[in-house]
Amino acid sequence: MTKAGLLELPPGAQLLYLAEGGANVIYRIVTTSSSPLSGTRKESLAVSSSVQGSVDPYVVPTQLKGKLLRLRKEAKSSIPYQEIARNFDQTIRPLFNPDELIDQELVSLPKGLVSRCNDQLRAAELNGRRPKRRQGVYLSVTEPFGLLITDMTPFGNPDAIVAELKPKWLLQSPTAPANARRCRTCALREMKNHEARLAGKPEDRSFCPLDLPSDKFENVLRAVRFVKGCKDHGRLARVLYRNNTVQKLLTHQKVKRDVGLNGPPAQSREKSLAMTLRDCTMFIKMPRDESSPVEIRFGDLDLKTGAGGKAQYWLDLEKRLISEGWYLGAKNNSHPSECALQGPRGHLQPSI
Repeated sequence: MTKAGLLELPPGAQLLYLAEGGANVIYRIVTTSSSPLSGTRKESLAVSSSVQGSVDPYVVPTQLKGKLLRLRKEAKSSIPYQEIARNFDQTIRPLFNPDELIDQELVSLPKGLVSRCNDQLRAAELNGRRPKRRQGVYLSVTEPFGLLITDMTPFGNPDAIVAELKPKWLLQSPTAPANARRCRTCALREMKNHEARLAGKPEDRSFCPLDLPSDKFENVLRAVRFVKGCKDHGRLARVLYRNNTVQKLLTHQKVKRDVGLNGPPAQSREKSLAMTLRDCTMFIKMPRDESSPVEIRFGDLDLKTGAGGKAQYWLDLEKRLISEGWYLGAKNNSHPSECALQGPRGHLQPSI
């Protein structure tokens, strides 16, 4: 069983809200001292673990530098953190080097901490500082654990460039038609964009994942021009071109290719791992000094589950991409496709 250490917060420690997704909320642990966070809107979401001191603003405790705290929301599809940590240790960690992963460390939470966090989330809703689409869902008061995760923000190094992207399917689905002109990711994007147009909603434009591990630099450059958070596309392309971490993910996807219409039962661990490797996030932190080392880590590696109808959704989605011709690229699109399978592509606009 994965063991958890107790999260010991130093005197005067606080949790500062950073971000949240559908299943988790991320906090930075700070103490009252000097920090550029003072005066920001996130300060209003601070949760004090003890009486606050009079010194302002904040610094990260030495023992928690480079770490953020992830807390689980209450939701039907939520997986207990002890199970998430066990899956990570047994299934994900052996696939990568430690410096290639957003690390996860299971910690026991002090009594009452989650309740105080929820009080602050509710207060943030009242003053309009919590995103509307996240309102009404709060942290699980029955989850006894949190996860300390690697901090890939530019905190402490404001000149660093931080970019993130979803590599997605770095190779074609094994059950796509032999004459496909769209990879799995591009086919799905075009299908969703078609639905968005019909609904009058904005379309999504992004890179073709097949470009990311390409042995042609111009293909990698083409991909990174769609990456948000980084204006220096040339440098990012040089970092990712023939990068060992990117190639390692490609290798794992080649091995774990029981996807599409193939493979073991959807509820199996093998299928879960294969889909997890195709839905992770890559974080890249580049110091301003180009001679300094660049960090590239994978996150969002909680093992996917086929429960709750997800397994059938994966299967039905592949059938639809095949039967409706999305792999063949036969549908009309408002933008030229970026897919590497279609053959020669036009030049990207400089504004992208």
